[in-house]
Amino acid sequence: MSILTYLIPISLFLGGFGLIAFFWSLRTRQFEDPKGDGERILSKEYDDHPKV
Repeated sequence: MSILTYLIPISLFLGGFGLIAFFWSLRTRQFEDPKGDGERILSKEYDDHPKV
């Protein structure tokens, strides 16, 4: 039973940390265009050298 006194605060801390990290990623627009980046990599127009 005494192990719960350690596990419950640790789990609450990790859950809160995950929630804070999720809201931080939303605020800094980390999920702005995830589908476009994946399609851009697989496109046949992809080139190692940028167009000038």
